[in-house]
Amino acid sequence: MKNISEEERIELERRLHTRHRARTTVYISVPGGRKRLCRAINLSATGVFIETTNLGLRKGQQVQLAFAINLGPITKLHRRTATVAHVSRGGTGLMMDAFAAR
Repeated sequence: MKNISEEERIELERRLHTRHRARTTVYISVPGGRKRLCRAINLSATGVFIETTNLGLRKGQQVQLAFAINLGPITKLHRRTATVAHVSRGGTGLMMDAFAAR
């Protein structure tokens, strides 16, 4: 199989929203009240991939997220419900539920 660059791979994906590299901390709350601090690797309008180890998450599970996005002079705090899309050795892909204005 041909090795492709990250840019080519992203072009081949059929995503509705572009993923952006992220350097933000994500607080994840899992059922049972456990809260963990994780690092986001990439982020889009509808999903986030976070570095995780041994959280015991499984595909389809719902979690609560809280993270800040720095927009220059403004920092916005986001709270979202998300569903685990996939778990890999590198981390966890989460699909955020549609958000409503708060």
